[in-house]
Amino acid sequence: MNVEAMKAYRIAPDVKLGKDVKIHDFVNLYGCEIGDYTKMGTFVEIQKGAKIGKSCKISSHTFICEGVMIEDNVFVGHNVTFTNDLYPRAVGMHGKLQTEDDWNCIRTLVKEGASIGSGTTLLCGITVGKNAIVGAGSVVTKDVPAETIVAGNPARILRSNINEGTFSRSSSSI
Repeated sequence: MNVEAMKAYRIAPDVKLGKDVKIHDFVNLYGCEIGDYTKMGTFVEIQKGAKIGKSCKISSHTFICEGVMIEDNVFVGHNVTFTNDLYPRAVGMHGKLQTEDDWNCIRTLVKEGASIGSGTTLLCGITVGKNAIVGAGSVVTKDVPAETIVAGNPARILRSNINEGTFSRSSSSI
C-alpha cells in the first residue's frame, strides 16, 4: 500500500506554499500564503487572505481565519482559534443569510517569535507583540505587548520584559 496515496488534505490551487512546508493529514488550505519551512499539524484550517510567515509551527486542530497575519518563527499550540468579526450573525437585517458583503473582516497580527498556547481564543483586531507568550486556554481581547507573558480569561499580563532577564509582575487586564 502506498502511504503517500493515503494523504488526506485539501490545498486549493490559489494557495501560495513556501519551500519545504510540512503538511499533515486533514488540513484545509485555501487562498492563503504559507512561508518557507512552516509545519502544520492535522485538522488545521487556514482561510483565504491569511498569511503565515517562515519557520512557524501551527499545531493540530487550529483555525486561522481570513484577516490573520502571523509573522516568522511563531508557535501556535493545539486548538487555537482566531476570529475576524466582532458581531457575527447568520442573517442580515432582512432575514437572509449573510454574504461577504454584509460584514467587515477585522484583522489580527501576531508578531515575530510569539508563542500562543493550546486552547487559546484570540478576538479580532488585536496585535500579539514580538516574542510575547500567551498561556494555554487564554482568551485574548486586547493587544499583548512585546516581550510579555499573558494568561487567563480575559488574558492579563503576568510578566513583562521576558527576554531582558528582568521580570516585573502585573495584574493589569489586557
